[in-house]
Amino acid sequence: MIAARPAPEVIRSARAEDPKMRERDFARMLGISEAEFVAAWVFEGVRRLDVRVDDFLNGMETLGEVMALTRNESAVHEKIGVYDKVVTGKHAAMALGEDIDLRIFPRHWVHGYAVEKLDGDGVVRRSLQFFDAAGDAVHKVHLRDASNVDAYEALVTKLLHPEQSQSVEIVAPIPAIRAAASSVDVDGLRSRWSAMTDVHQFISILKDFNITRLQSVRLVGEEFAWPVLRNSVADMMHESAEAGLPIMCFVGSAGCIQIHSGPIASVKPMGPWLNVMDPTFHLHLRLDQIVEVWAVRKPASDGHVTSLEAYDANGELIIQFFGKRKEGSVERADWRTLVEALPRNPQPSAA
Repeated sequence: MIAARPAPEVIRSARAEDPKMRERDFARMLGISEAEFVAAWVFEGVRRLDVRVDDFLNGMETLGEVMALTRNESAVHEKIGVYDKVVTGKHAAMALGEDIDLRIFPRHWVHGYAVEKLDGDGVVRRSLQFFDAAGDAVHKVHLRDASNVDAYEALVTKLLHPEQSQSVEIVAPIPAIRAAASSVDVDGLRSRWSAMTDVHQFISILKDFNITRLQSVRLVGEEFAWPVLRNSVADMMHESAEAGLPIMCFVGSAGCIQIHSGPIASVKPMGPWLNVMDPTFHLHLRLDQIVEVWAVRKPASDGHVTSLEAYDANGELIIQFFGKRKEGSVERADWRTLVEALPRNPQPSAA
């Protein structure tokens, strides 16, 4: 049940009194979703879109260089580049470009808006913003100076929703019911895990055993997963930057996983955040919200694949790292050595 929400004019008025707070934080302060906040500005720089993911993806390449943003509560992943090598589909879609690399789950793309607003310098900033049924952001696209504004307008016109409303219907998420750890067939889990020949088979294992990703790594045993200290993510990022080691960095929302592949260079802490500020890749990671970190080993036809995974207090995956590799190739020895050398944590939920 969703509680009564403030009227759009109340949202706009409150925003005028506090224009500098980040929109996501402002929406949370008002007790509304980010989609409700954005919808309140329809007719005032915001246009509601009909969320047709295939049409969105097929139209994006004409915009040229943009910034793609996918985030969750603890990590923000930004990539600058062009949407190309698009693969559409009802249940899953992809953009497989050199810079913008996405895995998209269209059923979670429910609300969409084209947003235009003036920045502090009086420049119009344009973006496309998509949200799930609960009003949480699944993916955003921000135009840059080099973007094709005419192509943006053409795409917005094509996707324009016939009903332009300042309110939006939000549905509270229904939590999934998972098997209790004590009821899981651990031997069966280990048998299925050891028989993997492709890392993509892992999702089927989670579904078949009705467990979460974190449950699986806790239960499968140290041959395949072991806890490391919470600061291991920061240590790995600094070491990778110093060594020029190309990595893969995955950050996901409910409806999109965004991937960086390549080396990272500029790794800078700022308060609780650890930031990557490279020319085409920006990452903002809340280190203080990492509760458990696991090194995970999955069998594949060409040898096992090693990942480093960070989880929050709710057991949700925040961020995941691999060594950069092409499918069908052997994992990089330097990446495997780096992960296996990270200090183990005898108490996974402790620092």
